Amino acid sequence: MQAALRTLFYTVVGGVISIVGAAFFFMNWEPDRDDFPIRGIDVSHHQGEIDWNMVAADDVAFVYMKASEGGDFKDGAFARNWAGSGAAGLARGAYHFFSLCKPGRLQAENFLSVLPEEQDMLAPMLDLEFSGNCARRPPVEEVLREITDFTAVVERARGKEVVFYSPEDFYRAYLKGKGLNRRLWARSLWRSPGYGEEWVAWQYHNRGSVKGVEGDVDLNVLHSRETLDGLRL
Repeated sequence: MQAALRTLFYTVVGGVISIVGAAFFFMNWEPDRDDFPIRGIDVSHHQGEIDWNMVAADDVAFVYMKASEGGDFKDGAFARNWAGSGAAGLARGAYHFFSLCKPGRLQAENFLSVLPEEQDMLAPMLDLEFSGNCARRPPVEEVLREITDFTAVVERARGKEVVFYSPEDFYRAYLKGKGLNRRLWARSLWRSPGYGEEWVAWQYHNRGSVKGVEGDVDLNVLHSRETLDGLRL
């Protein structure tokens, strides 16, 4: 009986250690720094107050921050984050969360009402994903039309080509092979992206840790051949 209990005990302990080890691995995994040296984060009001000087000192080169969503939502932390990250010397860009239930032109106007007019800012980013979106799933032709309208308005107003952030499910449903010809920001947690061969940026973690930010934060890298100057175009 004692031998059986010891065996059970060691089995349970071994299982717990394996689970903890796996969790530690995934929570701390990152792409090879030699291959992907340019690192950044993306934030919104969910991160609360951020110490941008601490962020800049923690191997972070750039930040994208949420500016707006849909037809009328404006992120309440955007102005504070924009000013703070700029003062800390970080390269910075803004993104808009695209709603499948609002016209693209209306969303572009909402985004532009917040987006600064600064020549050295990083290219505007359009966040295209199902998670957190409205329940409607429009036909491909409609979504492409609204994305095109949004992109045309923003690019004409700011003179920079919009970058599309898109997880694989949205990419395959609405973007792949559709001829939109915009740079792709891929999302693939804990492994290299298996889609969008021409991606320029990669979100590899959604529960990362960076000094100066309390709680979880999204972690990103630029493609090895990309530079921050490239993202300013």
